[in-house]
Amino acid sequence: MRTEDLIDQLSTGLKPVKRVWNPAFAAMVWLCLAAAVIGAGVAFFGFRHDLAARLASGFDTPQLLSAAATGILAAFAAFQLALPDRDRRWALLPLPAAAAWLATMGWGCLADLFRAGPEALRLSTSFPCLGFIVGFGVPLTVGMLWLTRHAALIRPTPVAALGGLSAAALASVGLSLVHHLQAAAMVLAWHGMAIVITTLIASAIGPRLMRAGLSARAA
Repeated sequence: MRTEDLIDQLSTGLKPVKRVWNPAFAAMVWLCLAAAVIGAGVAFFGFRHDLAARLASGFDTPQLLSAAATGILAAFAAFQLALPDRDRRWALLPLPAAAAWLATMGWGCLADLFRAGPEALRLSTSFPCLGFIVGFGVPLTVGMLWLTRHAALIRPTPVAALGGLSAAALASVGLSLVHHLQAAAMVLAWHGMAIVITTLIASAIGPRLMRAGLSARAA
């Protein structure tokens, strides 16, 4: 077979390859989706009654800012790792913000302990808190997995885990806008539990969903 004929045969029926979004642009799309989900939750449930006073006092502001930073940086890191030529160390990007987020919740526990004594550390059930974060986090996690589905053949597990962390962090922001918890210890316990659950679920089923999304796209 002549070289020209071989080239013609190999190139027949080829489909153009769609370029993957730039990570910064993909993160902007993701943040718009997150804002829409959180906005829908606020529109349905309304703002918590003491939100303005808490923000004015500066008590909740560091926690909200660090949670938002964690969500944004984890999303950007996920989109970076979804590309085959990017360094694995992008996975470390959200860790400082996540540490600051954890520290703000821990500081709140200490402040409550000094103000109210051991009673401030008493935990009670708050399944609505868990439900709010899961309710916000599930659509955000699915959206992230869909946007990063091309990573199914590259790094599905770390991308899914970072996507789950991003979704959980931004869901925590949404929760703080609509749901009130009296004690910082409860915030730490219930937020932390919901964040771990969301991230683990994303890590476990994320690669499967990403492969399904990739197959649907190819079809």
